[in-house]
Amino acid sequence: MSRILITGSTDGVGRATAASLQVDGHDIVVHARHDQRLSAVEELIARGARSVVGDLADPDELQGIAEQANGLGPFDAVIHNAGIIDGPALLPVNAVAPYVLTALIPASRLVYLSSSMHRGGHADLAGADWSGARNSVSYSDSKLFATTLMAAIARRWPNVRTHAVDPSWVPTKMGGPSASDDLALGHVTQAWLATSDDPEALVSGRYWHHRRIEEPHAAVHDERFQDELVASLAEHTGVDLPFT
Repeated sequence: MSRILITGSTDGVGRATAASLQVDGHDIVVHARHDQRLSAVEELIARGARSVVGDLADPDELQGIAEQANGLGPFDAVIHNAGIIDGPALLPVNAVAPYVLTALIPASRLVYLSSSMHRGGHADLAGADWSGARNSVSYSDSKLFATTLMAAIARRWPNVRTHAVDPSWVPTKMGGPSASDDLALGHVTQAWLATSDDPEALVSGRYWHHRRIEEPHAAVHDERFQDELVASLAEHTGVDLPFT
């Protein structure tokens, strides 16, 4: 049995991931933005899931999430599922939060939710205001940053199995009702990567879609861009991500 934290797990793909892993017998920690949202995972909590609460866009609450999680750890895996599609919290939620929680919550496996749209992102940090106050970046940019973060961690922490997953365009609150893929498939790859001993799941630094390895944006494996991204996030947050 593995102990697994899933961020943004009160609905959509995150909730489906948590429910699937719990059915498979794993020790699940769900995350909600505020206490009221825990009602959406009452069934999971009644069956033994534990919870952490906090707004990923708020730096103080982000630190609090890490403290709560470490009080429940250690973790075998963290699935960085939470994400938003626009607004001032775009970079704080989609890029800053995964960075900070990665640095502060030790885990043997890390899975980052990406998107096929990351391929339309720009490998340029000039417009990235990590606080969200003056952003001139897109959702595609934010997912390129998150996917590059995955590759940077795979290089810096070779003993941690690290992956990025495109869950496809599925009909969630973020994806909308016109999404063309199957919601039932949206969680399968990340749940597998978080727990499987299949040799393919044990190789770090890969980008996945429906359990198939795909080629990400060329910048993802650009070590200079990886280091620029990590340095910029470290400067903004005051949290280091060292080589090990």
